[in-house]
Order: sequence, then structure tokens, then C-alpha cells
Amino acid sequence: MKIIFTGGGTGGHFYPIIAVAQKLNALLLRENLLDVKLFYMSTEPYNQELLEMNNITFKKVTAGKLRVYFSFLNFIDPFKTVWGTIKVLFQMFILFPDVVFSKGGFASMPALIAARFFRIPVIIHESDSAPGRANAWAGKFAEKIAISYPEAAQYFPEGRTALTGNPIREDLITPSGKDAFKELGLDPNIPVLLVLGGSLGAQKINEQIVTLAPRLVEKYQVIHQTGLQNQAEVELLIDGLLNRGVSGSANDNPNAGRYHIHGYLDGEKMRMASEVATVVISRAGSAIFEIAAWNIPAILIPIAETNGDHQRKNAFSYMRAGGAIVIEEANLAPNLLFTEIDGLILDEPRRLAMKESAKAFAKTDAAEKIAEQIVEVLIKHLPQKTYEQ
Repeated sequence: MKIIFTGGGTGGHFYPIIAVAQKLNALLLRENLLDVKLFYMSTEPYNQELLEMNNITFKKVTAGKLRVYFSFLNFIDPFKTVWGTIKVLFQMFILFPDVVFSKGGFASMPALIAARFFRIPVIIHESDSAPGRANAWAGKFAEKIAISYPEAAQYFPEGRTALTGNPIREDLITPSGKDAFKELGLDPNIPVLLVLGGSLGAQKINEQIVTLAPRLVEKYQVIHQTGLQNQAEVELLIDGLLNRGVSGSANDNPNAGRYHIHGYLDGEKMRMASEVATVVISRAGSAIFEIAAWNIPAILIPIAETNGDHQRKNAFSYMRAGGAIVIEEANLAPNLLFTEIDGLILDEPRRLAMKESAKAFAKTDAAEKIAEQIVEVLIKHLPQKTYEQ
């Protein structure tokens, strides 16, 4: 028996797949379905270590991206997708999986087309309040459709669609069991601002936070996940603004040590960061559900130009639920951002209300629900005698 996962090559697609795979492996063991092989089809493995840890074999596909802005690559990439689909048709015929689970994104199209061609059962999950092109198309024939936001239901058939929330990895929501302040080198008596730009970072958020660094460290501590590709640049700028020197030790600014830069926060460090954070700043992709599960008041800054304007819709959906403040990218400026940070951290009753709203919004069992649906479809399409054995 074989199951294929597929999705675009971003953390917003990849990490929910890992969350589902973790629950799926446990469920397969519980159901005595031991001879099941898992595969991940995408343009890149994203995190090979996590794939190996969850017994998932990577299968590379070629796919082109259709951008929402003008680019000459928009004329080339459709041919990449066609070529990639032809190759995946052969791969799919050789593997012939029992179920395909898709998170959407341009990298999922070849596998979805091949699954449709061979009539292989498909389950999809939509992370956003409005679907991307791949999931909007796959929703027409998918056996099961899981959605994160109630607003997404209007785009899919009612009888096959269920509101599950977004899958979250177990290591991000399980208490660390450690003294997180001590482990991260923080003072438990000073509020902590956690800045997340996704695993690749968010340039515009980085720029605003760096500009505010001297004002922020006067009152708060900052954990800044910059993205690995931006880490060196941010460190250089912060060293200059806070007079830390190349060694990172405090020089002129006595509060320079309050600013903590991380290129990437792995599962354990992210969990500890969530345990100490007073307020979090983030984009408005699938990270919203992690933030909600942590019950941390949020300031969301959605990406301005996305397919279907999905980040903006996500952000305002969560704001309506009471868990966040939204600053649109067009309005983003240092003074406005500092005012919102300062106002929220100093307003404890408001933060407590936002925590309760986040708790009501969070759905921490999404990965398990989706894994159950995958197994249900898997069993339904197996000969009964095979399952009984």
C-alpha cells in the first residue's frame, strides 16, 4: 500500500503534511496496517531530515509557478508544468498509490493531474480562507476536502467538505518541560515580543522591526526569527543600531542584550519561544493556527500580493474571531507598528480577551482528523480480505 503527499515547496504546505504524516504513522500502526509506504512529491524536499524521521520518501517533480505579478517566467513555467506532468504520469503508474493527499500549491499540480488520470482517490486540505488554483480545481473531484476557515466552505461541494482547522506538528504544541526563559537567555520579568516571518523570513517585517530595535529594547525583549537568508544582514544592522559590536556583546546600549536574532527556530526552540512570548508578530499564512494554539495575542501583517488575496482574508478572519490585530502592508510604518506593539503589551485585559479568543479558534486535532480520513479512504479502496489480514 502506498500514500502520496504533495504540495508546494513552502513551509505553509510542508509542515502541515509532516503533522498529518506523524498522526498517520501512529494510526496505521494502531489499525495494524503495517506495510504502507509514504511518498512526498514536490519540487524540493524542503526538510529532508523531517521526511526521513517520518519514513517519507521524496520524489522530485518539475512544476512551474503562475505568478500574480508580471514576469517573463510566466511564459516559461507552464511548459515546465506540462513536462513535469508527463514525468509524473510515468512515476504515478509505477507507484500507483492507493491515496493522494494534497496541500495545494503549484508543485502539487502534476501529481493531482496524474491522480485524476488514473482515478486514484484524492484528499485535499486548504489552509487559507480562499483556495489557490490547484485546490480549487482538485476540489471538483476530491473524495474528501478539509478546510481551515469556515469562509472556504463556499468554494467546495458541501457533502465532501469538513472544517478541520490546519494541521500542526506535535512538537510545536507539546509543552517543552523546560525553563524556556533560562534556555533562551531571557529575563522573566520583561515582556517578550516574538517576531516570525516564516522559515524564509519576511523582508518588510524585518526592516520595520530592525528600525524599531533601539526603542523596543528600552522596554521589551525581542526574539526575531529573520529567515536564514536574512540573518547575516539583520545581525549587521542590529549590531550597528544597538552598538553591540561584531561579537554581539553590549557596548554603548545597556539593553542591547535584549535583542535575540535567530535565522530559524526549530521545533523545540519555537515551542519555548511560544511559552515566553507576550505578543507575536507574523505573516498571515498557516502560522495563524500555531499562534492560536499557543494562545498568544498577535499582530498580523499579511502579504499584500498573493493569489486570491488569501493572506489578507486569513488575517481578517482571525481578527474577527478576536485573536489578532491586523496591519495591512500598505499602512505598515515604524511608528504605527510600535504604537500597536506598545498598546497591546501594556493592555493586559485586552491580551487576556485575545488569548481566550485564540483558544476558541484553535483546532489542535486537525492532523488527526485528516489522518483518519486518509485511512478511511485507504481501507475503502482495499479488498476487504487484505484489510482483515
